[in-house]
Amino acid sequence: MSGTLGEAWLGIAARILEEGRESTYDGLPILEVAHATLVVEHPDPDDPLIAAHANPERLAWMRANFVDHDLVAELGDARSYASRLFDYAGTGADQVQWVIDRLTDDPTSRSATITTFEPTLDTTYIPCVSMLDFWIPSGAVDLVVYAHSIDFGSKGYGNLVQLADLQRRVAASLDRPVGTLTFIVKSAHIYATEYDYMRGVLAVTA
Repeated sequence: MSGTLGEAWLGIAARILEEGRESTYDGLPILEVAHATLVVEHPDPDDPLIAAHANPERLAWMRANFVDHDLVAELGDARSYASRLFDYAGTGADQVQWVIDRLTDDPTSRSATITTFEPTLDTTYIPCVSMLDFWIPSGAVDLVVYAHSIDFGSKGYGNLVQLADLQRRVAASLDRPVGTLTFIVKSAHIYATEYDYMRGVLAVTA
């Protein structure tokens, strides 16, 4: 368990660089740790470590992915996370509001679970973060997230920030405190192009 989002990011990045096996993803070399689970005790989207050491342009790109409904050009004009969460498959279904309503009606629910995967539309790009599962096991709103793969060299910190922001939004709507954020990642990796950057960040934060 990590205390903060930044500690979780740096912890998994260090593990990938130290223990990761060599592989490729989309034809590009990576170091990879399989079946990683990050548990963040205090998921604050205004994390000081991430603010100080993450690439601000990449943070802004991920923020746009979670708030703008425009197609994402860098992902082959795939639908953004915002469109998937707040207008599922173009049907107008707001999944986040559905979670809030479900937990309002039944705070003990273990099935306030939503997905970003749109099988009838996702014929090429498959969203990395595919399942978000909210629950209230002990008064606070916990969030459990599954991803098939996350690049912790250039995007993972942005994912963590935006997921924590979404968790905070749900908790505020339910008038409850924010609990833990658990991030389950099948392939936690760093691309070779980011090795030096991440080693530099780890060196100055050690």
